[in-house]
Amino acid sequence: MAQETIEGINPTRMELLNLRNREKLAVKGHSLLKEKRDALIMEFFDILDRVKGSRENVENILKEAYENLTSAQVIMGDLAVQKSALSVKESVDVSIDSRSIMGVVVPVVESKIDSRTLVDRGYSFSDTSVKLDEAAKKFEEAISLVIELGEIEKTIYLLAAEIEATKRRVNALEHIMIPKFENTVKSIEMRLQEMERENFVQLKMIKSSIESESE
Repeated sequence: MAQETIEGINPTRMELLNLRNREKLAVKGHSLLKEKRDALIMEFFDILDRVKGSRENVENILKEAYENLTSAQVIMGDLAVQKSALSVKESVDVSIDSRSIMGVVVPVVESKIDSRTLVDRGYSFSDTSVKLDEAAKKFEEAISLVIELGEIEKTIYLLAAEIEATKRRVNALEHIMIPKFENTVKSIEMRLQEMERENFVQLKMIKSSIESESE
């Protein structure tokens, strides 16, 4: 199978020097991209460990919250629970910023959820079950964890996309561009050597011709 080279390159010493410089840059870029890929993969798995724990926490707290809510519905009735829920005011303050991980911009989400008593929630404790209050506490706790989980999962998604893109660039340099540079450099070196031999032979012939004419 013929080795691929870069087309349209003239076999001159200037082009050879230019190609060697480009080959050095490609090799250096390949090395840097591999370092970036490896660092991103390490960061990805570190965060992946966090998301497993966060997701488990959210699932456990939501399970408890729904169990308490179901108990409250049984004790109070669906209509009374809905009426109590409508009296609760929103109390979640969320701000979104960003940070960079190896050039990948990922979100940083900060949330503030005030810890509230039964009275603060706006419904009457005389008409409600303690199970409703326990459910409310668990849902408030879950909201904070869901926001944190959203930040982590978005970060994982962005890192995974960048890892895939970096892998493609590393592979393109390693298997396509660098071999093309190497093959083209060799091809030009061989062509220049061939041209030097041809020139040497021509010079010898010219010298012999001149010597013959002199004699």
